[in-house]
Amino acid sequence: MQWKLRWCPAEVFFPPQTSAWDEKHWYRGFILLITFLIYTCYHMSRKPISVVKSRLHRNCSGMIQPINDTHSLNDTTWCNWAPFDQSNYKELLGAVDNAFLVAYAVGMFISGIFGERLPLRYYLTAGMLLSGLFTSLLGLGYFWNIHALWYFVLIQICNGLVQTTGWPSVVTCVGNWFGKGKRGLIMGIWNSHTSVGNILGSLIAGIWVDEQWGLSFVVPGVITAIMGLITFFFFIEYPEDVGCSPPQHHGGLEENVDDAEDPGSGPHSNRENGLESAVTSSKEPSAQPAAISFFGALWIPGVVEFSLCLLFAKLVSYTFLYWLPLYIFNVVHFSAKESGDLSTLFDVGGIVGGILAGLISDYTNGRATTCCVMLILAAPMMFLYNYVGQSGISISIVMLLICGALVNGPYALITTAVSADLGTHKSLKGNAKALSTVTAIIDGTGSIGAALGPLLAGLISPTGWNNVFYMLITADILACLLLCRLVYKEILAWKASLSRDRGSSVALTHAR
Repeated sequence: MQWKLRWCPAEVFFPPQTSAWDEKHWYRGFILLITFLIYTCYHMSRKPISVVKSRLHRNCSGMIQPINDTHSLNDTTWCNWAPFDQSNYKELLGAVDNAFLVAYAVGMFISGIFGERLPLRYYLTAGMLLSGLFTSLLGLGYFWNIHALWYFVLIQICNGLVQTTGWPSVVTCVGNWFGKGKRGLIMGIWNSHTSVGNILGSLIAGIWVDEQWGLSFVVPGVITAIMGLITFFFFIEYPEDVGCSPPQHHGGLEENVDDAEDPGSGPHSNRENGLESAVTSSKEPSAQPAAISFFGALWIPGVVEFSLCLLFAKLVSYTFLYWLPLYIFNVVHFSAKESGDLSTLFDVGGIVGGILAGLISDYTNGRATTCCVMLILAAPMMFLYNYVGQSGISISIVMLLICGALVNGPYALITTAVSADLGTHKSLKGNAKALSTVTAIIDGTGSIGAALGPLLAGLISPTGWNNVFYMLITADILACLLLCRLVYKEILAWKASLSRDRGSSVALTHAR
């Protein structure tokens, strides 16, 4: 059964009072803003755990015990939070991270299917309210004096599952409102919500991390739940819901450069024939196209390559997300708050990297090549950051910004513009119903890497942080290699375009 919400309360609060052109652009700006805020809240609620880690286990030998403390004077773990007061605390913290990330990866493959079949306004509202609840429950463990590992793992599993409602929904909504032209730049700017959410999560968590760290979770959880209520009243899924015309995903000049602009496009006739049989559309204009199947979405050219690339790119990004504050805390010996604040520079660089990646890929019509070049540059920069990045605060700031841009740039481009391109691929013949499923497949595969990265970091870090960085560099190189076929096709497309341009110039010269 196909559901579609045809009315939204936002129509009551924002009645059109201008021309149709101005009205459409006003609504587009509003959709970008509300979806930006929605996913900022999702990421804000994920970040506090990375800041609080350094508070759950620290060196207590230089601290003064409270008078009424029952621990032995020789106990160097009295200030830690059980069960993370043990020597294997890194593995335990890694298990808590992995509980969220594995649940997120598994749930993401299912979430896109639900996202295509349920009203996104209800779907997002429920997801944000539940996400706010589970994030707050993590913090309430402090006030309820809970020291059982299973509690933190169970809450993280539930939170990981409900957070999968966010990404397919917001990308689908933006794809419904915006055509393909300049999509990379628009989504590059819009995708900064990931880094903005991480920054806000770090700063908010840092306020209370040294005192009542439970508030580091409760406050972001409450903000996320409030944003869920705002979503219910103001979210608009389709342009048609407010009387606006839908965007044109293909046609016109874009069709003439389709081989250069569509990732992985080219002579894929067999795959596209298989895809066409998996997607059925009614010939009547008023009828809604059928949602695409999971395997039908895999037949879209470029989906598999970009999904596997994102697996390794997200492995690197999420290892920084969850372990960078602890790395700074252990290596530079900053306080928990200072480590969290300094780690936000990685996300600031990520904002710049996402925008640059979108701008360059729009200009060159080369999504895969843009990602590949940034991944190639990221590998030596991570190596240098580990060896010389901690020699001074100025060097550390500069290298964190550069690493953030090069690591998060490809990640941002693949999860936004590339996902939207593939979800509205020409082989779908106008059926944009595939967008949510394609987005879920790409981000779900990437989330497997997001789960593996922090887990491997927790297992490898006891052997030395150098080995963690070697693991990250290896993953970065693998991500680059997976794009080789698509980069080659984009180069061929550029050569063909140059040949056509030269042929046109020669023809004009002879005509004169």
